[in-house]
Amino acid sequence: MAEPMSQIALPLTLRTSGDPGSIVIGNANRTAHEALAMPQDWPFRTAILTGPPRSGKSLLGRWAETRGIWVIDGADRVDEAALFHRWNAAQESAHPLLLISDAQPWEIALPDLRSRLGAALHLEIGVPDDEMVAQLIETIARQRGLNLAEGAAEYLVARVERSFAAVERLVLEIDRLSLERKVPATMSVWRAALDAIQGPEQPRLI
Repeated sequence: MAEPMSQIALPLTLRTSGDPGSIVIGNANRTAHEALAMPQDWPFRTAILTGPPRSGKSLLGRWAETRGIWVIDGADRVDEAALFHRWNAAQESAHPLLLISDAQPWEIALPDLRSRLGAALHLEIGVPDDEMVAQLIETIARQRGLNLAEGAAEYLVARVERSFAAVERLVLEIDRLSLERKVPATMSVWRAALDAIQGPEQPRLI
């Protein structure tokens, strides 16, 4: 890599109300985060947030709630008629409404709801880049009280699958192996964790 991981500065950590954890803001979710800060610009005061598993959609939703935004997490699992009434209520009260969906794409059968949400602002969390993956590794480890040896982020970033869920699984596996073996989380543990979740000598996926 062109720079050592210790010099990475772009991603930031966003604290969320009522949650001891945090969410990393980086290339994959910065656009969504910035848009959520400006609900006055949303068409019909409505936004839809989608993204891959474990990408922090709910954390962003909780942050949005602290800004006075109505949030429906798991909106794709809500009865469509009930969801349409919630959308109408938001319109009548001039209240911004954020719908978080796990479905990609979100198929809506009710024509009235489909047409209304088709005009909403659509925000999607993408694939994390090297800088964001490094910050995710460090943040998840810190939340678990896991002390990674020096050079962990640089070593793991080059080898882990590019997905939020894979990064989380990797750090959890490192933590598990370190506790199970009663050894520090050094390179031997990193390698074993990578082998456990991706198989030996797996190529980097980007």
